Amino acid sequence: MADLPSKAEILRWISDHPAETSKRDIARAFGLKGAQRIDLKRILRELQDEGHLEKRKKTYRDPGALPPVSVCEVAGPDASGDLHARPLEWQGDGPEPRILVIERSSDPALGAGDRVLLRLSRVEGEAHHYEGRLIRRIGRTAQRMLGVFRAETEGGRILPVDKGSDKEWRVRAGDTHGARDGELVEAERAGPKDRLGLPRARVVERLGDPSAPKSVSLIAIRQHGIPDAFPDEVLAEAAAATPVRLGTRTDLRGLPLVTIDPSDARDHDDAVYAAADTDPDNPGGHVVWVAIADVAHYVRPGSALDREARLRGNSTYFPDRVVPMLPEALSGDLCSLHEGAERACIAVRMVFAADGAKRGHAFHRALMISPAALSYEEVQAARDGAPSARIAPLAEPVVAPLYAAYAALRAARERRQPLDLDLSERRIELSPDGRVTSVAFRDRLDAHRLIEEFMVAANVAAAEELGRRRTPLLYRVHEEPSPEKLEALREVATASGFALAKGQVLRTAHLNRLLTAAEGTDFDELINISTLRAMTQAYYSPENFGHFGLSLRNYAHFTSPIRRYADLVVHRALISAHGWAEDGLTAAEIETLPETAERISTTERRSMVAERDTTDRYLAAYLSERIGTEVAGRISGVQRFGLFVKLDGTGADGLIPMRALGGEYFHHDRDAQTIMGADSGRVFGIGQRVTVRIAEAVAATGGLVLDLLEVEGQAVPQGRARREGTPVRRKPGASRAKAKAKARKVKRTRRG
Repeated sequence: MADLPSKAEILRWISDHPAETSKRDIARAFGLKGAQRIDLKRILRELQDEGHLEKRKKTYRDPGALPPVSVCEVAGPDASGDLHARPLEWQGDGPEPRILVIERSSDPALGAGDRVLLRLSRVEGEAHHYEGRLIRRIGRTAQRMLGVFRAETEGGRILPVDKGSDKEWRVRAGDTHGARDGELVEAERAGPKDRLGLPRARVVERLGDPSAPKSVSLIAIRQHGIPDAFPDEVLAEAAAATPVRLGTRTDLRGLPLVTIDPSDARDHDDAVYAAADTDPDNPGGHVVWVAIADVAHYVRPGSALDREARLRGNSTYFPDRVVPMLPEALSGDLCSLHEGAERACIAVRMVFAADGAKRGHAFHRALMISPAALSYEEVQAARDGAPSARIAPLAEPVVAPLYAAYAALRAARERRQPLDLDLSERRIELSPDGRVTSVAFRDRLDAHRLIEEFMVAANVAAAEELGRRRTPLLYRVHEEPSPEKLEALREVATASGFALAKGQVLRTAHLNRLLTAAEGTDFDELINISTLRAMTQAYYSPENFGHFGLSLRNYAHFTSPIRRYADLVVHRALISAHGWAEDGLTAAEIETLPETAERISTTERRSMVAERDTTDRYLAAYLSERIGTEVAGRISGVQRFGLFVKLDGTGADGLIPMRALGGEYFHHDRDAQTIMGADSGRVFGIGQRVTVRIAEAVAATGGLVLDLLEVEGQAVPQGRARREGTPVRRKPGASRAKAKAKARKVKRTRRG
């Protein structure tokens, strides 16, 4: 019979054989049988009590060291390009050890977030503690979530911040990362469900008080994975950028190109100028210049700036902050068309006839100086005859020609009949400490429409120019609505007393007739919102499928390269097409245009959802101080679980849960978008005016729960409670199905 191994021999075996560390494995390795296994169990318990081993289920390991084979998460390269990883199963008391990944030429490319199986070897005297060689890549990083930590006797739970989610996570005592009760935390999945049936998680970062005003947008940033910190090498490249000199560029410094933006604009990437065309062959015509910041000069293909901009895809805007696509040194300085500063730009000169038809265009890589940074409000005031002292000198030579050109372009627009939605932009006003002080809608002025029309014209010119030169680019594509969405819109229109014709090829003019019919009625906003919901999601593509909403055959994004990567690609395409310099679109970029289009379409949708979620949370925070207040609104959605109501004033969307409608059963008609009480016959549907009471508003999730008080001015009884023993009335089909299921169950029971 073999001798019992020493404690040192057992520890050496466990270290050398991390996959064979159960008591049975150890006994087999040392040839132990019978009573010796009892002695082995005693030795293992002593090693565990002494802190040399940790028992995990039926295996043992050294808690202060990583096993030779470990599952790790790649953390990405550092400034020197070295790839590092972090262990996912670290159980030690100190900080987790640092792992340098030693890559071989045959290894697949690894990126931040990849989960890998590494063979580790310990090193001394280095900044890292282990070196790891790839055994295999096993997927992406563990599932992550945001939530509010609730401390318990041993560990705690994480409550979700996702609206409508009731999924909780259990955190063991050793996985709390020091989180305190009530803190907002980021966590990752840490194993299978526990004995209570809850998935396990470990806290990876503490984010502070979830009710703090600054946490509102932070939740959205973390929840949707929006990168909000620039790597050092990206910041270094931006800091090294210098102003552009004239060189071979077109000199537009004498042209009064003005920027017109919201008063709180964070960047200025477009400037405009218009004048009457002096060409005798174009009587009553107009010349319009649109100049756009030359971001391509600073963000070169393959640079760290370029990689980060492509990763982000676009800037994301919140009421209290912006997560920019480019660092502040560029987005807020060298690439922003500041008043009185020389700035590089790519400009297009467009010539329009008196009726707004475009006669031609030409692109220039130029240098400009804007004489004034104007707001929409002061431009509109100047147009209306009340210019401020600052804008008065520009009223006749600059502002008046802009509106004259806009009048011509508007006539062309009316002939083209793009979709004419009139949805006001919501404005959330914050106090200095970040709390919501008011919620209102921005006034929509002719100054807004003027800039929009000029930007559309410039985008069309870019798409046409590159198409004519057969240069690859990214188009902005918007396909027509699906038959299902169109039918849903038709149902809403019919329920509101309007009509949308069937049996013909859909054109934007048909939708505009519906919008015009609803204009000025109680259903104005509802029809606008429902029409918007019927539209497909616009996206980017190297293939041109047209833009349905704008009723345009060729359309690309050219006018906002500071905040959209798609526009930067179009700028590079224009540089290549004109042979201006060597910083145009590369062959490698052209080859990957489909992947780029898919990526930035995804990041755009991510930002839209994050911005919407943040608005919902701010509104919930604002309304949480108004619990019990009665508010008017309109039913904007009908679901099996309740009614959605859009509130007047704030535009917030709240839910009247089905349980709040009373004790009777309600039939849901998805096609008609109504619910009907089985006992009372009451019908609730899209478009009905309601009065509701704010019952619950949760800032952390953005959830808003309402009680229904009136429908179309009539008080709503809170539902007739069923008498005990009275059956619930259900659809005949559902009753028959339930009866058959019960019969089958009885039959199986009797046969058994």
